[in-house]
Amino acid sequence: MVTRRGALTGMAGAGLAQAGAASAAGPQARRRGAGTAGIYDVAVIGAGVFGVWTAWHLAKRGAAVAIVDAYGAGHARASSGGESRVIRLSYGADPIYSPMARDSLTAWAQLSARGREPILHRTGVLWFSPATDDYMAKSVDWLTINKVQHTRFDLAGLHAAYPQVVFRDGESGFLEAQSGALIAGRGVRAVLADAGLEARVLKASPPERDAGGAYAVGPGLRANALVYACGPWLPKLFPQVLGGRITPTRQEVYHFGAQPGDTRFAPPALPVWADFNGGELVYGMPDLEGQGFKLAFDPHGPVVDPDTQSRQVTASGVERAQAYLARRFPGLADAPLIHARVCQYENSSNGDFLLDRLPGHDRVWLVGAGSGHGFKHGPAVGLRVAAHVLEPKTPIEPRFSLATKATRAERSVY
Repeated sequence: MVTRRGALTGMAGAGLAQAGAASAAGPQARRRGAGTAGIYDVAVIGAGVFGVWTAWHLAKRGAAVAIVDAYGAGHARASSGGESRVIRLSYGADPIYSPMARDSLTAWAQLSARGREPILHRTGVLWFSPATDDYMAKSVDWLTINKVQHTRFDLAGLHAAYPQVVFRDGESGFLEAQSGALIAGRGVRAVLADAGLEARVLKASPPERDAGGAYAVGPGLRANALVYACGPWLPKLFPQVLGGRITPTRQEVYHFGAQPGDTRFAPPALPVWADFNGGELVYGMPDLEGQGFKLAFDPHGPVVDPDTQSRQVTASGVERAQAYLARRFPGLADAPLIHARVCQYENSSNGDFLLDRLPGHDRVWLVGAGSGHGFKHGPAVGLRVAAHVLEPKTPIEPRFSLATKATRAERSVY
């Protein structure tokens, strides 16, 4: 029996594969301007990863698309800006995110292969945790059932394969062989270029219909449908609908420099890694493209305003990161901090995305709540949004609906 969820998953896989093949074969109506009476079919507000991939899929299907962003594509304040993001397939037994990540990995790989500079680095992703961790066991089961290449390690195997890491007694791990890291800001800009689109710098407002029934987005810009994919700015635009349901939190990211000539903390000696211990996730990247060894703590930080928050990392945060390095990566215990970044997550109550209509507007969509794990899913999210916009009867995934977005934080998606 084919379930509705199964049908949507199949649609996503087929749609991403077909779109990738079409793009590789040549341009597909990618520079189409405004249609009848100068009105675009769709305006996408927000040129982060969800917005650009939505615009990409719409353009590939022949829609006249405009995309705008208050600061420009891949800017420094965006959750989709900066250097690197993890792309991994493991989500425990979650039936939605692992298939979405698998389909998105294919799309990112195809985009990366078409570009002059890499977007996807297939370093692999190493997970390690207590051997009894249920989330990890279910992740390995999913990889096995779906025939995804991976390697399992007991404690001795971890020590042998990665001697530069300190593993604790009772830990085990596994390596996703074909996943790794995405270069974020470059990736966002590459998606737009691949679609033949440019993001206009424009501060958008909540939707207002003009006398003809179209939506006025900005001076000289009107559209029949809108997609708001504004990341941490989404609840600022729609406080009555999303206030408390999507919460931006401050997240610090640190890049440390290894000693000259020390290659232990760069590929291929070290993959992307995730230290998963009871939901207290710490993750990082090997030295990619000379940016240093990246380290970040995944638990949510304090609530912030993405326009006004300080972008300076805290001394206490750096000290915490250095203490972690001393415990897990002692070869970096005295490594200098070569650069750091403050960004934000935009969290739903449990980590599920938002993909639903704005109440009272059949042709306005709210897309967001990446919740710290969304970047990798850009291609699959964009495909779903494009299907909703162009085929309005496409059913909304219940977990992505506005109705399921609570105001009490009980995170369950990692």
